[in-house]
Amino acid sequence: MKKIGFLSFGHWSPSPQSGTQTAADALLQSIDLAVAAEELGADGAYFRVHHFARQLASPFPLLAAAGARTKKIELGTAVIDMRYENPLYMAEDAGAADLIAGGRLQLGISRGSPEQVIDGWRYFGFAPEEGKTDADMARQHAEVFLEVLKGKGFAQPNPRPMFPNPPGLLRLEPHSEGLRERIWWGAATDATAVWAAKLGMHLQSSTLKFDETGEPLSVQQAKQIRAYRAAWKEAGHAHEPRVSVSRSIFALVNDQDRMYFGTGRPEQDQFGYIEPEVRAVFGRGYTGEPDKLIEALRQDEAIAEADTLLLTVPNQLGVDYNAHVIESILKHIAPALGWR
Repeated sequence: MKKIGFLSFGHWSPSPQSGTQTAADALLQSIDLAVAAEELGADGAYFRVHHFARQLASPFPLLAAAGARTKKIELGTAVIDMRYENPLYMAEDAGAADLIAGGRLQLGISRGSPEQVIDGWRYFGFAPEEGKTDADMARQHAEVFLEVLKGKGFAQPNPRPMFPNPPGLLRLEPHSEGLRERIWWGAATDATAVWAAKLGMHLQSSTLKFDETGEPLSVQQAKQIRAYRAAWKEAGHAHEPRVSVSRSIFALVNDQDRMYFGTGRPEQDQFGYIEPEVRAVFGRGYTGEPDKLIEALRQDEAIAEADTLLLTVPNQLGVDYNAHVIESILKHIAPALGWR
């Protein structure tokens, strides 16, 4: 068995070809897709976070709204860029959204990917300490976030408060019990996956990873996952680790699928540079008739290692079509592979 959810970047564009014309469209359609996915029996609705872009941004209003409209489906991010985050304010927002959703948030956080602007986090009022990098700053923000999510008091109370205080040092409110155990780290390297395991965060690995061995993405990810699980076991955490991988998977079951994705182009991993001097491997997509798709997916070592699979969806094609994409995997692919 494997949890299966979707991952949406929430793209929007005023282009005539886009079914998502505005930011409002992107947000409202994201909520509708979460509702539809839940009705289909999917396990998760996850959203990407980008700043200065025509995409979904700060996620907590969306997560809260989706939480109010759904009952069972997990609601998450993949990922929140911690270079941009005030970890205390974020903890308040996350606690509120998780309480509205009844404890269903699964928050993926990370250093983030290259953004639309240069050093965009500086416009948000953040800068690394002298001698530190933006990646160091992201990890520092993450560690503070994890600490305050524990719900322990740390702030000295005013002796003459406007309202009565509970005894002792004060914590952030609202506090959502258990959210600390539902934080994930998006890791691009084996080392950061091991670091995440030591801190008790679950692991998210996407369709892109820093190239560390020259091997295919699925092989490198599988090794990353095994290193992560070994580090988790050594750390001795009380809760069980979870691992997700994301993939672009399209089953061609009707003429509309073939029109959009039946190009017949070869699908293979690609290697390139997303940052200067950092070589990365970009994972292949999976497109085809269900029987061929099943055999190809059976060879993906990382999917086999993970307990959660996130399907990247083309959100600008509309809610109905994206629901069809999800349903096709749940109906035609997942049972044959033992995922359902």
